[in-house]
Amino acid sequence: MDKVYPDAASALAGIIKDGQTIAVGGFGLCGIPEALIAALRDSGVKDLTAISNNAGVDGFGLGQLLTTRQIKKMISSYVGENKEFERQYLAGELELEFTPQGTLAEKLRAGGAGIPAFFTKTGVGTIVADGKEIREFDGQKYVMERALVSDVSLVKAWKADKAGNLVYRKTARNFNPNVAMAGKITVVEVEVLVEIGELDPDEVHTPGIFVQRIVVNATPEKRIEQRTVRPSN
Repeated sequence: MDKVYPDAASALAGIIKDGQTIAVGGFGLCGIPEALIAALRDSGVKDLTAISNNAGVDGFGLGQLLTTRQIKKMISSYVGENKEFERQYLAGELELEFTPQGTLAEKLRAGGAGIPAFFTKTGVGTIVADGKEIREFDGQKYVMERALVSDVSLVKAWKADKAGNLVYRKTARNFNPNVAMAGKITVVEVEVLVEIGELDPDEVHTPGIFVQRIVVNATPEKRIEQRTVRPSN
């Protein structure tokens, strides 16, 4: 099966539609699939539920889809740098399911591993646990969290072979492996594409069995979320 597509728009063609749940890799602006997010914006699909650690910044990353009102609900752990995200939520224009960061990662990993739910101490005794099953193990209380599975996952990797085996680079790895596993269909944006057999198996972070489509974006913008510098002497 040929998994390589000529551009981001064609990589999303036929698999995205209104009302879907879309999981997106990245942390802030680090390791986000820039071209795929832009293609999702340009597609015009709406009423999306987006699973992502955050929503980028105003006007970039998933922030673009908030501006165009294509997202109706966010499942995330951080609002932080995105003023439009904050504004829409406080105004009641955007649904938000706040999820502790580690719990969000495990919900995605569990979804990809075929585990429907798990128990964690995180959130016990807080509003995070409201309406959820609480169970006691070894004298400690745990809250049950349901796994997450997305209709489509959008992932950023540094390198892939044509079978979809993925290698991430440094902190850009972040949520991407779990997002890749959790997708019913996973589309990956990579900077470097090599032939099958060129990757050392020990290098591979995500096996190609989780990946259905690949697009090359050799020169992503890679914006810096916050730049802090000190004056030169």
